[in-house]
Amino acid sequence: MTYTAEQLVAAHKANVETLFGLSNKAFEGVEKLVALNLQVAKTSLAEAAETAQAVLSIKDPQEFFALQASLVQPGAEKAAAYGRHVYEIVAGTNAEVTRVAESTIADGQKKVLALVDNAVKNAPAGTENAVALVKSAVAAANNAYETVNKAAKQAGEVAEANFQAMTATAVRATQSATKAKRAA
Repeated sequence: MTYTAEQLVAAHKANVETLFGLSNKAFEGVEKLVALNLQVAKTSLAEAAETAQAVLSIKDPQEFFALQASLVQPGAEKAAAYGRHVYEIVAGTNAEVTRVAESTIADGQKKVLALVDNAVKNAPAGTENAVALVKSAVAAANNAYETVNKAAKQAGEVAEANFQAMTATAVRATQSATKAKRAA
């Protein structure tokens, strides 16, 4: 099968559109991260001002320790929330890129299969073994891709579950430590 100039131009145009689409998704993810970090910086600055005012109004050591204990748990919870937000942004961007990549790969696989089928139709007599070998190689490549893709998705799900569990454990540990300090 030979490609015409129009088909090549259309293929290149589709590739460029895909590239720019992926670039836009990546920039959207970066924009979300920048917005999150700006919000965190703004909030942190305001909280630092409030904490400084609270420290300046302390009259005895017990007030100081009470203030210190009151700041530990919210700080840990905010750090965990920040981590979750970053993870959600990165995971969302990754999911969109993965979706586009899978679509592009599926389209490429269809084109390869169409090319192989066309070649089979036009193959000279006596090349049945070579045709069967090519079809087998294409099927094996597709199966390998699907296996790797499934494994990658499962690894991502495990990583996400571990991240969520780790975050929850860290928050619980901080809460327990704060309660223990208050009780002491």
